[in-house]
Amino acid sequence: MKVHIIDDWFDTLRTLPCYTKLAAHDVTVWTDHQPDPAELAKRIGTAEALVLFRERTKIGADLLSRLPNLKLISQRSVYPHIDVDACTAHNVLLCSNMHSDTPSFAAAEHTLALILASYRQIPEQNASLKSGNWQSGVGRTLRGRTLGLYGYGRIAGAVAEYAKALGMHVQWWSSKDGRARATAAGETVASSRNAFFATSDIVSLHVRLKPATRGIITDTDLAAMPLRALFVNTSRSGLVESGALETEILRNRIHAAVDVFDQEPLTDTRHPLLTHPNVLATPHIGYVTEDEFDLQFSDIFDQINAYAAGAPIHMINPSVWS
Repeated sequence: MKVHIIDDWFDTLRTLPCYTKLAAHDVTVWTDHQPDPAELAKRIGTAEALVLFRERTKIGADLLSRLPNLKLISQRSVYPHIDVDACTAHNVLLCSNMHSDTPSFAAAEHTLALILASYRQIPEQNASLKSGNWQSGVGRTLRGRTLGLYGYGRIAGAVAEYAKALGMHVQWWSSKDGRARATAAGETVASSRNAFFATSDIVSLHVRLKPATRGIITDTDLAAMPLRALFVNTSRSGLVESGALETEILRNRIHAAVDVFDQEPLTDTRHPLLTHPNVLATPHIGYVTEDEFDLQFSDIFDQINAYAAGAPIHMINPSVWS
């Protein structure tokens, strides 16, 4: 098949062991981002299979209508960036392994890294050294602090293990079902939503973005957090009410460590989430490790081979195949 891979910004995939799975195909790799559907269609017009890097490019009817050769979109995990109905209307099969039994340990590790770096002022201390100075301030200890995990899922579970190993107290908030599962597992669930935010030194958000969860974290939630509390988001920016985090940060009450933004790539150096001293920001790299890529794209390439062999797997819109 003619396979096009888009948004491989650092030309990483060709260096991974899993890339050999595409040996039987005609592969083109694009290493920059093209947001315009018309221009992107000119690039990938011959594609029979399209490989996505998570949510870096939106797939809608405008693009699909310009790709008459496209038969398959192969990716991994959730797909809020893909118009599934448009895929079906254009006879494009979407395959995506939802990996229900495997958390992203890379994302969990990055969450911990952001918490440690924020509490110990690692970026500031490093910048001080590089500028010819010595210590630039005094950090804080994590042991004994309370970590509030919002969302009772696999990534949050991995973060909880790391936090407990550091001697932190862990409490949870989630949907009604999530709270019930946490309670049944013997975990500590806050007495109320307001108590969760008000008694957590750190709140880390781990929820999938879908219509029901968009804006689930409100300005009221953030305002309830204690002075100097840390809000961490390695999930999706859309989970937070638009503008709420920026507003709370500009009040100088809380700190934030964020890996996700409303607009990505975000390159506006005037944006408060990039410039405010209370914010530690990273460019959506929670899942960006060689190990995680090899795991994810091994599944993605398996989906292409399965389709080519006439036995598709992980079909999201199976009516296209049938």
